[in-house]
Amino acid sequence: MKIHIDIECTPEEARAFLGLPDVAPMQTAVMDEMQKRMMASLAAMEPEQLIKTWLPAGIQGWEQLQKAFWSQMTKTARDKPSDE
Repeated sequence: MKIHIDIECTPEEARAFLGLPDVAPMQTAVMDEMQKRMMASLAAMEPEQLIKTWLPAGIQGWEQLQKAFWSQMTKTARDKPSDE
């Protein structure tokens, strides 16, 4: 035997019926604080500062990749038997 029950209610009504706390004020406060902090961080970052912050990491990554590539090539050239 199957019983199917449809209940139409809002999330607020469901929380109240189940005895769950209303977290909407806390969510609003947290989101407001996050927005405030993000806006302050964005205001402090200028495009020039972003480039200076991000570029060295990118260049360093390319240099490491290049070093790894060349070390593999020189190792392969050394290990290759001569044709003599």
